[in-house]
Amino acid sequence: MKQEIKNENDITPCNLSMDQKYWDTRWKNKETGWDIGYASPVITDYIDRIQDKNIAILIPGCGNAYEAEYLVQNGFTDITLIDFAPLAVEQLKQKFKGNVNIKILCENFFDHKGCYDLILEQTFLSAILPTDRNNYVLKMHDLLKINASLVGVLFNKNFNNPFPPFGGNVEEYNTLFKSHFTINTLELCYNSIAPRKGNEVFINLTKKEMNEKNF
Repeated sequence: MKQEIKNENDITPCNLSMDQKYWDTRWKNKETGWDIGYASPVITDYIDRIQDKNIAILIPGCGNAYEAEYLVQNGFTDITLIDFAPLAVEQLKQKFKGNVNIKILCENFFDHKGCYDLILEQTFLSAILPTDRNNYVLKMHDLLKINASLVGVLFNKNFNNPFPPFGGNVEEYNTLFKSHFTINTLELCYNSIAPRKGNEVFINLTKKEMNEKNF
């Protein structure tokens, strides 16, 4: 299993531009301490309960996309992957070469167009500047079908870094999501891997149908 980054000296400082070059450089320098080397058991446990294998699934900021591998192995047929780093995308294209069930896109999440039954969140929020978190919520809401779900893992930890990952906690996430999503579950994970025990939050959120009174 890959080791998590221990301190800021292990990573190139962020200039906060957060552009494509920044993320590609992190991949080239293997500054990917969020990568545990396999699909998160928190997410695979949820996947195991999904009965419809043909739902449209998006994984933004997918990195090595271990969750996508797990989805394919379990018969899912409509998976879209987004990452902003060209190197990461090239590696994904090789990994999933010839697989007709997976679409791989190199683009900014906020520019993406689509309509999904499920979006899987694997600490992607932590890669986004805190000032963009409200835009993240709006974009997630926009990309989901009515009554569709945003499910996955967020960090329950404040990293106090001027660069990703940016952390948070249950109270902050509840405030962030409650206006646009019905919160089914937002609590500490019971099935995190040992090094992240107590530092992960599981979310299961359902898109609200919005009207003028909601805004």
